[in-house]
Amino acid sequence: MSERYLTFASWCKNRYGRKLYRTALNAGMTCPNRDGTIGDRGCIFCAGGSGDFAIRYEGQKLSPEDMIFNHQDVSYGDYIAYFQAYTNTYAPVERLRRLFESALEDPVFAGISIATRPDCMGEDVIALLKELKERFPEKLFMIELGLQTIHEESAQLIRRGYPLSVFDECVRRLHEIDIDIVVHVIIGLPHETPEMIYETIDYLNDSKIQGIKLQLLHYLKGTDLGDLYQNDPESFHVLSIEEYAEIVAECIGRLDESIVVHRISGDGNGEYLLAPLWSKDKRRVLNLISHTLKVKNITQGCRRKYEQERNSEAA
Repeated sequence: MSERYLTFASWCKNRYGRKLYRTALNAGMTCPNRDGTIGDRGCIFCAGGSGDFAIRYEGQKLSPEDMIFNHQDVSYGDYIAYFQAYTNTYAPVERLRRLFESALEDPVFAGISIATRPDCMGEDVIALLKELKERFPEKLFMIELGLQTIHEESAQLIRRGYPLSVFDECVRRLHEIDIDIVVHVIIGLPHETPEMIYETIDYLNDSKIQGIKLQLLHYLKGTDLGDLYQNDPESFHVLSIEEYAEIVAECIGRLDESIVVHRISGDGNGEYLLAPLWSKDKRRVLNLISHTLKVKNITQGCRRKYEQERNSEAA
C-alpha cells in the first residue's frame, strides 16, 4: 500500500534514514472551545481531546522504557514528542517554552509535533517556535492543525469555533518560519458530500501544507454528536466501509504528491463507539483502502496531475 502514497514512515526514512515513532504526551492543557473562551462543550464530536493513552508530561526526562507503546529495538532519538491531548499551544508562552524546550533537549526525542488550533497560534507562540527551531536545527518540528473542513456551514455545525481565514493566516505565519504543517481532515461530517471533501483537499494543496491526517468521523457516546445520533439515527448518513475506502482513495489521488499522508483511518474508543461499528476492524479498513487504490489504479496525485494537464490543454 505504501508505494501508492507517501507515508510518514517512508518520509522519515528518506529524510532521517530511519523510522520515527510518535509518543503521545498529555501536558494538561485544555481548549478555548471548552473553558468558556469560545464555548464550553467543545466540538460536537469531541470526547475529550484525544490522548487517552498519553504520558502525563511536565518536562521530565524520558527513556524508551517509559513509552507506553514501546517498540522493540527503538532507542534514543527515534521517538517524536507528540503533544496530543487538547490544544497544546493554549497556555502561557513561558510554560510552553519549558515543555517544548525540555522535549527538544531530551536525547530520547528526534523532535516535537504539536497538536493545536489555528486560533491558538498567536505572535508569541510563533516567535517561540522560531527561536526554538533556530536553536535546535537538527530536530524535527511539526504543527498539527485541526481544520476538519474548509466549508463554513460544516464548521458551524461541528462548532469548530474559528473561520477559515484564521487557518489561512496561521499557515502563512508557519510558512514564514519554515515549520512543517500537518492538517487534520474529517471524512463523513454530516451533510458533506464527497465533492465537498475533495474541495477541502484541493484547498490544502494550494495551501502548500506538508502533511495530512484523514480521519473517519466517529459517533461516540457522551458527545453531543453521539446524543444527536442516538435520538434520531435515521437523520444521519453514516458512511459504509466501502464508501469510506472510495473517498480516501480519491482523496489520495487528488493530493499533491509532496504531501505526507500521516493517517488514512482513525481509532474510535470501542467502548463508546456508536457508529460506524465497522471501524473497529482497522486491518479490514486498511486492506480495503489498499484494494481500492489498486483496483482503481490510483497513486498519490494522479487525479491532480490529470486535472492540471486537462486545464493546461484547455488554456
